[in-house]
Amino acid sequence: MTIDFTRRTLLQLAGATSLAMAAAAAARAEGAPRGAGPTYASRTPMRVGMVTLRVRNLDKVADYYRDVIGLTVTERSATAARLGTAGITLLVLEARPDAALEPRNAAGLYHTAFLMPTRKDLARWLVHAASHRVQLSGFADHLVSESVYLDDPEGNGIEVYADRDPAQWQWSEGSVKMATDELNIPDLLSLTNTRIADYAKAPDGLRVGHMHLRVGDLAQAESFYHGTVGLDPTRRRNGAAFLSSGRYHHHLGMNVWQSQGAGQRDDQTTGLAWFSLVTEKQEVLAAQQERLRKNGVNVTALADGVEATDPWGTRVRLLRV
Repeated sequence: MTIDFTRRTLLQLAGATSLAMAAAAAARAEGAPRGAGPTYASRTPMRVGMVTLRVRNLDKVADYYRDVIGLTVTERSATAARLGTAGITLLVLEARPDAALEPRNAAGLYHTAFLMPTRKDLARWLVHAASHRVQLSGFADHLVSESVYLDDPEGNGIEVYADRDPAQWQWSEGSVKMATDELNIPDLLSLTNTRIADYAKAPDGLRVGHMHLRVGDLAQAESFYHGTVGLDPTRRRNGAAFLSSGRYHHHLGMNVWQSQGAGQRDDQTTGLAWFSLVTEKQEVLAAQQERLRKNGVNVTALADGVEATDPWGTRVRLLRV
């Protein structure tokens, strides 16, 4: 497989005939206006831990995350599957065979973003995607990162991405510069042998770098995830807000592009059940718990933290690890 063939294949899989079309698809996915060790995202005071999805066809969805993303299935039963890498659980799937699919205009999951440890890992994964004819929905250069978008068999959004060196991120008055530009596929693929698909499984350093949610109201969402949970705003634009811990570009994205005015989620449908934000610092967790109490948020005590629900019923677990 040559670089040109891989590039052409990726464009076809993204339903595009040019890089500009693919970038436009990624812009729609992001809502843009018309190493080896832990990555920066995992070295911050808070970070995303794991994600739990409710799915109708457990085997089909579990096989997708195994075969396409490269996650290892560590546990599997008739009712649930756990997947991850290097012994760390990143994704849990709960079987709900009779559930209705969650509407796209409801609050809930926009995408789960899997962060590759290095740019070369992203290149290797792209060759894997092309060789297995994985259907893509877009790809783009976001300045802080390079990203590919796709959907699992039940429509749950996925981003696979690699960060640029944080020293290259451009900050101004607390806001980080991001864009949705064309991804330079030939340059990316120059890092690997495009004639060999050698991505047998996800690298050990793969993590959930960020979550992106559909919400019903941005101000209300920021009040909860910034004012109560404690993530810091990093960017706001055209119906979307981005927040992080420790000056990462974003651990959490939120938008109202399809879901403005959405009400409470139906927990009998498919989609995001809960996700976790984890910390190694007891003082961070204690401060979160105090803010939850002061704001009158109902919480459920867990062995290593608490579970709260955002204004639309999405459950977030705040845990110490």
